[in-house]
Amino acid sequence: MTTNPSTPPAWHMRASRIVWTVLAGLLLVVTSALTASAEPAHGIAMQGTLKHPKGFTHFPYVNPDAPKGGSLTVGFIGSFDSLNPFIVKGSAASGLRAGTSGNYIYESLLERAYDEAFSLYGLIAETVEMPPDRSFVAFTLRPEARFSDGTPLTVADVIHSFELLRDKGRPNTRTAYSKVDRIETSGDRSIKFIFKDATDKELPLIIGLMPILPKHAMSAELFEQTSLVPPIGSGPYVVAAVEPGTRVVFKRNPDYWGRDLPVKRGMDNFDEVRLEYFRDQTSLFEAFKKGLIDVYPDGDPNSWSSAYDFPAVRDGRVVKDVIPTGLPKGMNGFVFNTRRPIFADARVREALAAAFDFEWMNQNLFFGLYRRSGSYFQGSELSALGVPASDAEKALLAPFPNAVRADVMDGTYKPVATDGSGRDRVALRRVIDLLAAAGWTLQGGAMKNAKGEPLTFELLITTRDQERLALAYQRTLKTIGVDLKIRSVESQQYQQRRQMFDFDMTPNLYTASLSPGNEQLTRWGTASADQNGSFNFAGAREPAIDAMIQALLSATDRESFIAATRAYDRVLISGFYVVPLFHLADQWLARWTHIERPDPSLYGSLQITWWRKPAP
Repeated sequence: MTTNPSTPPAWHMRASRIVWTVLAGLLLVVTSALTASAEPAHGIAMQGTLKHPKGFTHFPYVNPDAPKGGSLTVGFIGSFDSLNPFIVKGSAASGLRAGTSGNYIYESLLERAYDEAFSLYGLIAETVEMPPDRSFVAFTLRPEARFSDGTPLTVADVIHSFELLRDKGRPNTRTAYSKVDRIETSGDRSIKFIFKDATDKELPLIIGLMPILPKHAMSAELFEQTSLVPPIGSGPYVVAAVEPGTRVVFKRNPDYWGRDLPVKRGMDNFDEVRLEYFRDQTSLFEAFKKGLIDVYPDGDPNSWSSAYDFPAVRDGRVVKDVIPTGLPKGMNGFVFNTRRPIFADARVREALAAAFDFEWMNQNLFFGLYRRSGSYFQGSELSALGVPASDAEKALLAPFPNAVRADVMDGTYKPVATDGSGRDRVALRRVIDLLAAAGWTLQGGAMKNAKGEPLTFELLITTRDQERLALAYQRTLKTIGVDLKIRSVESQQYQQRRQMFDFDMTPNLYTASLSPGNEQLTRWGTASADQNGSFNFAGAREPAIDAMIQALLSATDRESFIAATRAYDRVLISGFYVVPLFHLADQWLARWTHIERPDPSLYGSLQITWWRKPAP
């Protein structure tokens, strides 16, 4: 009998089958352990472990014994025409859903902790389960959870909310919720969301923050409409009065089901919260000076330095708080709409960004109190500004060799600085040279391209503060032959034009947290560039952006997350999508002293934790 030398002996084949059977069994055991080892917990963390143990009584940034009662009146600039914050259509009033300024009406399954990077604890959900591979997330609802009309909150409401937001909600919710493969339920209280894949490590937390809408009172037809009908939610307040475009009044629900929960103790302390809307900042501040508004968050160095010489400040009835925060400072800037041909070339964007004379403006307009922005995560470990790329970052960026500039990669990049004179010829010459490299030259005092077309564009604004800044920028550009037109519109038209990307350039503040995630997809992801109502105002379509967002969403530990976010920051900086403006080092808050606050969180002072001093 001859044997083919390429054919293994029978005993070898039998042994191989045994080995593979054992390995397959071990793999099945490991896989089962990963997916089945989830245990009910009181919360979940994006990375690491929860700060607060099971059985904690309250968050450290609240006063657990804060007195209840009285009222709070806060002011907003602009107007509103809807009490529906979940759709693109209309301009919704503030305070309707979860956030640092209040979650008066709609609540989510889990509540965010504002002293951690990104951790959530049980609110509507009594427990949450998430396996190590994050392939699903499961919730057990609290049996006592109720809507404001007394109707019990069940998994049917959770499913209804998910389907409405996935199919008809804003682009960011549609994008995130579309990653859910299926839902499984058990009775009225248990629900599991199973994901299409486990690459998005943030998705379980995104589902945990889903606002829960009442199935019996929010049909698909109603959901798609702007409406001023007082909504029904499970939150601590109900809408008591509405004056379209002018005022919303929230009153405490005396039957609020969740008032004794650890995540709610020390919060929602006012019997009434009034939201007043004003045409401009001047009228809002005058209302604050008269005592018509209780608290005034101030971000204007001119106002902070010189506008508080009035009797209530002098006699101590109004105080000015400077509050440190632990958050990245974000990016405040004039956004280029790269859908416009004039801004398609990054060299043009770089030149126009270099023309912004921060040093002159800061000294002459802002008392030198601002700091220059240069990173989308400035002031935190997530920022790439001034930091050479690590080996992990270089590996992430290797497939995109042209996405990051050399000086951004090696950490030497910084925004162009001037001598502060307002006529720095060296800085202006650099701008002219950058434009020349992109094909724009001075011709008869005007900056033109080879076709003789002038470099002209419009900046869309809505407030006087924006106008003052725009006028200073306009003066600088005029000295090099660039024609900047300023278009000021009322707030509702401003929002509508931004939602439709009907602008050349517009101001925007990209806030940042210590755990950026899915919100970056709708700000910068390619898929959001043509979605009206998304926050991709720049129209960015950069593959490296998509890849870095996916990398930070897939990160399983803090080190890899920091590397992915810094690499992402480098791509955004190199794209010159905005003219970087400035930021404040701290939070500024002026308040009448009958409004009191506890010690701040990482996010600064939170409106949801304030209370009114009892009358003597």
